[in-house]
Amino acid sequence: MGEDLIDNMIKVSKLSKIYKIGEVETVALDNVSFEIKKGEFVAIMGPSGSGKSTLMHILGALDLPTSGQYILDGENVSKLDEDQLADIRNRKIGFVFQSYNLLPRTTTMQNVMLPMSYAGIVKIKKQEIAKKYLEMVGLGNRLEHTTNQLSGGQQQRVAIARALVMNPAILLADEPTGNIASAQAEEIMNIFKDLNKQGHTIVMITHEPDIANHAKRIIHIRDGKVEKDEKVKH
Repeated sequence: MGEDLIDNMIKVSKLSKIYKIGEVETVALDNVSFEIKKGEFVAIMGPSGSGKSTLMHILGALDLPTSGQYILDGENVSKLDEDQLADIRNRKIGFVFQSYNLLPRTTTMQNVMLPMSYAGIVKIKKQEIAKKYLEMVGLGNRLEHTTNQLSGGQQQRVAIARALVMNPAILLADEPTGNIASAQAEEIMNIFKDLNKQGHTIVMITHEPDIANHAKRIIHIRDGKVEKDEKVKH
């Protein structure tokens, strides 16, 4: 059992989420169970309304399940209060969203340094770490560019660098190529693959089969249930 906990980055057991509006109950997730090991690159895929966004919110500690258990890197997230959830998000999860969520008219360096400011890291150290990750995603020559001077693909690279600076347990990407051209989408997926080779655990939510196929494993969600869990042949 101990080894199992060490090996698993994510363990989801009998997870359900029911939304109640008045007398009407909507089951968004229905008894979902799976495990993701350290260093895996997993895509969670499903059509609109399948429950994948609800699952993303729970995996990202943005919402709690109605029932069931979610253990992230040895911590039981399913029983935490708001402050504890915020702490887990800051310490353990690097988010990459479809809409980038960057500060406008602010330099790439300032955007990437932001999570470290909340953690109270000294300025010289913040600059050093931000530069390292911007170089890693191929933006070493764009440190002082503001976000409005960058293409969509470049903005998503800034978001990836920002997601990595706190050395999170998992990188959680929600439709990360949804707003960018297909050639740039390919570049973003190559960055994820390189990060995975370096040992990063990546969980990606997508509805696009060609994007999901870049992962090493795909969990298919339909009607709130795991329909299929398959390894990807590369």
